[in-house]
Amino acid sequence: MTNFSELNISESTLRSLQRMGFEEATPIQEGTIKFALEGRDIIGQAQTGTGKTAAFSIPIIEKIDPKNTSIQALIIAPTRELAIQVSEEIYKIGYDKRVKILSVYGGQDIGRQIRALKNRPQIIVGTPGRIIDHINRHTLKLDNVQTLVLDEADEMLNMGFIDDINAILENVPEERQTLLFSATMPPAIRKIATNFMKNPEEVKIKSKEMTVENIDQYFVKSQEREKFEILSRLLNVHQPELAIVFGRTKRRVDELAQALSIRGYLAEGIHGDLSQAKRLSVLRQFKENKIDILVATDVAARGLDISGVTHVYNFDIPQDPESYVHRIGRTGRAGKSGLAVTFVTPREMGYLRIVEETTKKRMTPLRPPSESEALAGQQQISMETLVEIVQANDLGDYRILANELLEQHDAVDLVAAAIKSMTKEPDETPVTITEERPLPMRKDRASGGRSGRDRGPRRDGARGGRPTSRDRNRREGGRRESSERRRPRRRDS
Repeated sequence: MTNFSELNISESTLRSLQRMGFEEATPIQEGTIKFALEGRDIIGQAQTGTGKTAAFSIPIIEKIDPKNTSIQALIIAPTRELAIQVSEEIYKIGYDKRVKILSVYGGQDIGRQIRALKNRPQIIVGTPGRIIDHINRHTLKLDNVQTLVLDEADEMLNMGFIDDINAILENVPEERQTLLFSATMPPAIRKIATNFMKNPEEVKIKSKEMTVENIDQYFVKSQEREKFEILSRLLNVHQPELAIVFGRTKRRVDELAQALSIRGYLAEGIHGDLSQAKRLSVLRQFKENKIDILVATDVAARGLDISGVTHVYNFDIPQDPESYVHRIGRTGRAGKSGLAVTFVTPREMGYLRIVEETTKKRMTPLRPPSESEALAGQQQISMETLVEIVQANDLGDYRILANELLEQHDAVDLVAAAIKSMTKEPDETPVTITEERPLPMRKDRASGGRSGRDRGPRRDGARGGRPTSRDRNRREGGRRESSERRRPRRRDS
């Protein structure tokens, strides 16, 4: 790998990178920085977790003139969480250069943003809907933008932002540098590149660098109505330290998080309709191990810096294989192993086959654990905890109490009682999970392998049921959560 000091970067930026612990450039960073510093337009095809934020942030910081108080760079991101993360990373990289950065996004008071814009930021990071709002109010002057970045372009397409993107592109100078980053390259994204970019250089992560080698992948074939009970038993058997459960819709996420909480798990949900404060609070709790299970939609989880995830459960199989790779890539990071389980209804097996073709790896069928196996998993945890307490040899006065009990009771009965008291027995409290329709059965036109007889998703990037750009205020978080959900603690805590 190439050291940042070999990439013709200024001393001030190198100091910032050293402070951040960055020494060697990732492949997407090396390719992007080299061409971007030459002034080239770039199409970067890379997934979350490959370091693409620094890949475009470093050239932007290098290019910014700190004496020029105009907006010189505009970065467009699909969600406010990603906009916040990007602005924080740019701030760190440009710290020694004293560059002014401002993030603008839905869900935050626009008056506050207008006041902040009067402080003459040089870099704007924002979501499409709020950027359009500022353009329409004439509060965002983009006449001097030299660098434009489209981050997670395919996700912005999936969220229905394509019209907003085109409108923003019409409002920035033609003479500029454009950097487009996307995990996939559907036709609509290619069209943006054709219409708004000049001879772009393509920087693509090789497929071997996007594999999921450290992740054990399983699938459970089950009916829709059986999925939640199976998930509960799997959680009892697997005992994940940190897990993400992916649901297809916001309603699904809310219901799953509520149901898991009722069953005694420390779970919270995250999706685009929650208030900004609530979403950030949930993420902070997850990172601090205050909750064990994060339930999320694809959009809410994209671009989030989450480490230490041991298990990923796809409660609903995603509609396209690229999303599957994004989801399970949340675990198995930094050389550690991870485990991913995908629930598939009989009618959705074609989608599973196409995912396997994309990842070049067959998933192992997983037999759902029985109630007795789920209980055995909990009992095993209690036994191991008991042994650890004994090995710690810090029992002190408890030995005196133990001897008193042994005078009256059988030793085996006492140990059995201790294990029973520590065991979180499987909870069968009734919960409500609305059944979702299975994915549409579509003939896979591009596949020529063993799935040729199966029905599966289209491979051209199109997805059904996308919202229109008129939904942007709701998507960006304008609607507030009506009430806070109470979460019971674990029964054994």
